[in-house]
Amino acid sequence: MDLLQKTYEAGVVGAGGAGFPTHIKLNANVEYFIINAAECEPLLNTDKYLMSIKAEEMIKGMEHIGELLGAKHLTIAIKQKNSKEISILKETIKKLDSKVQLFYMKNFYPAGDEQMTVYEVTGRSIPEAGIPLDVGTVVSNVGTVINVYNAINDKPVTEKYITVVGEVNNPRMLKVPIGISIKECIEAAGGSTLDDYAVIIGGPMMGTIIDDDESSSIYIKKTDGSLIVLPKDHYIVKRKRKPIKTIINETRSACIQCRYCTDLCHRYLLGHKLRPHRVMRNVGMAERDPEIMKESLLCCECGICELYSCPMGLSPRLVNIFVKGELRKQGIRPEKGSLDIESREMIEYRKIPTNRLMSRLDIMKYSDQQIDELKEVTVKKVSIPLSQHIGKPATAIVTIGDKVSRGQLIGKVERNDMGANVHSSIDGKVVDISDKIIIEMEDNEVIL
Repeated sequence: MDLLQKTYEAGVVGAGGAGFPTHIKLNANVEYFIINAAECEPLLNTDKYLMSIKAEEMIKGMEHIGELLGAKHLTIAIKQKNSKEISILKETIKKLDSKVQLFYMKNFYPAGDEQMTVYEVTGRSIPEAGIPLDVGTVVSNVGTVINVYNAINDKPVTEKYITVVGEVNNPRMLKVPIGISIKECIEAAGGSTLDDYAVIIGGPMMGTIIDDDESSSIYIKKTDGSLIVLPKDHYIVKRKRKPIKTIINETRSACIQCRYCTDLCHRYLLGHKLRPHRVMRNVGMAERDPEIMKESLLCCECGICELYSCPMGLSPRLVNIFVKGELRKQGIRPEKGSLDIESREMIEYRKIPTNRLMSRLDIMKYSDQQIDELKEVTVKKVSIPLSQHIGKPATAIVTIGDKVSRGQLIGKVERNDMGANVHSSIDGKVVDISDKIIIEMEDNEVIL
């Protein structure tokens, strides 16, 4: 069995974040293979659910990947508070006589950030502008490893498990075909309790925000795992949508250089030379220090500085994003730092308790929503993006009018490309091709 070939053929990408093509990522030899099962952001529950119903697939997939990587250590990093999932994993590991080990993380933000997870498990800081591979590690999340297991069994990526919470009538877990609209997912959760609402695709700290009137034209991708429905005037929504011109003006006039944004920045605490307060000060200067401005390129946009740290209600994260964009226009990219990097001594005392963060974000009332019930959603039409991941979009290999079946390859990249194959998620007929492939079930077909 060629695991990389099967992973490539199945179109597996990172099931969260940027969606790095997995057949590229796993072409390595490392000491540690880590499953990131901590679910970094508040209100995210999809990985917990998957561990509770697909623990065996995950452990078996992990063992196959570990063998491919030559990894000495196979570790699942999971929050210690998730006792139900820990119990299931322990039983499964024992049943399979697996060498997989569990590593328990405290309930803090950003537990689950890739670089923080590597540091917690291995004690190693990834260098500036580096990746886990630089310190002998590969990290994948729960959904990715289950998809690799499915790929071994010739099952491509055609569906997603999605948590839908917040201002919905029936918060729940959904199993949906890739290409279903955001609106249909919300309707499957009983619809919103609000007439006008915003939707966070992802987590409250780093997720993308759309309005209710956009939800019918934006579609679930391989990297999506959560939808959070909030009022349009919610604190998080307003902060993330503030115009950049306003943000820059506020920075120039109100930043008091308290340096809380830096002191709580986990990239800084991991040893990186990222000091958001210095970038904020430079933005307000007539002559900016170009070396300080380059520090913004190391920002991972986690949102601690914006939604938790700043006593003045400023947005260092959005300032960093703006500065990064300006630097990239000039062709300036981050330079990889030294492997001798060391974390700063205060790192253990500056982890943000998740409950305190939720309180600050005004989302505590959603934290106890019960979502144990799974609803499998079927639709007659999907719009499947040809680019659902970092890198090169897939090229359509079907034409308008073609009949396709679920699991059929409809978009292709070459194996060595930084991209991923795309498959149909329903049986139907291709009705349009652009940057996405639209497939409709014909009238005489039956949804089972």
